[in-house]
Amino acid sequence: MEDMSAVAASDFDRNYELHLKHLKLKGLQPKTIEAYSRAIRRVGDYFDHQIGDLSEADLVDYFTDLRETHSWSSVKLDLYGLKFHYEHVLKKPWVAPGLIKPPRTQRLPDIITVEETERIFLATQVLSYRVFFFTLYSLGLRLGEGLRLTVADIDGARERVHIRDAKGNKDRLVPLPTATHQLLRRFWQRHRNPVLLFPNRHGGLAGARAAKTPLDRGGVQKALRAVVESCGVKKHISPHSLRHAYATHLVEAGVELTEVQDILGHHSILTTVRYTHLTDRSRHHAIDRINALMDRYRLAEGTPR
Repeated sequence: MEDMSAVAASDFDRNYELHLKHLKLKGLQPKTIEAYSRAIRRVGDYFDHQIGDLSEADLVDYFTDLRETHSWSSVKLDLYGLKFHYEHVLKKPWVAPGLIKPPRTQRLPDIITVEETERIFLATQVLSYRVFFFTLYSLGLRLGEGLRLTVADIDGARERVHIRDAKGNKDRLVPLPTATHQLLRRFWQRHRNPVLLFPNRHGGLAGARAAKTPLDRGGVQKALRAVVESCGVKKHISPHSLRHAYATHLVEAGVELTEVQDILGHHSILTTVRYTHLTDRSRHHAIDRINALMDRYRLAEGTPR
């Protein structure tokens, strides 16, 4: 039995390495590669590394147990990761089409106000995190986009930033506010890394100049949670919330939706339109229009019979 387990583990490890190679060759984003890799590790642990001939019944058991402890998002990612493994590594057909159909939900994110955003920035004591949080917000960036920023991406003369290899493997240009440009220049003068705008903090300020990797993703997320808690904001806030806040504040300031779409890099304007549901300005505008319409009717006047 031990020999069989050892053989299964060896086969699994070999296929896992091949899985990683195929993920990279398909040009997937690092976050997707990690999710699909995590899926295979988790499935491998569940089935004692013997995942080459799973039946539909096996998959029903696995995904049922997974749903007990994880979100629908995790279930979908494990499904996609395992299907990728079967198609590209095992070269076998998927045995359970239509097995999973997550409920369709559309949740609106918590949006922080301009005042709350400022409180978060001022409450962030670590300089690298304060500058990073403001950069995510003022450029409307996803977490990974901010971490990948380099010195060469900043075009001060044209007042824009080149966002490379974004979602969907697309580049885009976003406006560079003067305040952000000045803040980034002062911050860079502190660490002077020739490539990275946000080098990791493992070696302190002295090590930042020679760092080859950016700030740690988990460290950024943990730092923001601590800051949000310390300044008394009761909303569920993550680094991506700063992007949501930026978009909402732009709409409130009167920036056209098509402009916001381009800045955020949304493929469809329908994705951008949801920010109109999150703004105080749009709600006030709507009630003003509704009142103006209803005021034309005099149904409340006169003597009732």
